[in-house]
Amino acid sequence: MEDNDVDEYDVMQVCLNGHRITTTLRSSPQHGKQHCSKCGTPTLSQCQHCQADIRGSYRQRHARVVHLPNVPAFCHACGKPYPWTDTRLDAAQELAEELEGLTEDEKKTLKASLDDLVRDTTRTPLAATRFKRLATKAGKGAAEAFKDILIGVISETAKKLIWP
Repeated sequence: MEDNDVDEYDVMQVCLNGHRITTTLRSSPQHGKQHCSKCGTPTLSQCQHCQADIRGSYRQRHARVVHLPNVPAFCHACGKPYPWTDTRLDAAQELAEELEGLTEDEKKTLKASLDDLVRDTTRTPLAATRFKRLATKAGKGAAEAFKDILIGVISETAKKLIWP
């Protein structure tokens, strides 16, 4: 990112659990790590499906201000979920199975709503409404556990509806 006449993305490095390591791997490779200092898992800087770089900091031409992005849930190039998105969805699915305060049908409905919470679609408000109702019915501890699992990958629309 030497040329001030170019708008461009740097490269983000993230661990497999979704901890951001750096947003400037290309311009400052010395900040990269092989493993995460928070959880010890390996890191990556490219989509495992299409090998596109994970978009990092963005600098506009002639600007000194750099946008520091959040860790994305999906690849901008192929649309597939990153490993941390899949891991969090799997954990939320497992948690739904463990809830004692819900019927089997309610657990099934809750699990079915999870994919629409991480993707910002026309079904997201419906999924958020169902999720909020069922997570509340399952109890405060369950709702907090879901929040801890999903907060890093859930869509902004769902966040606003579930945890205003």
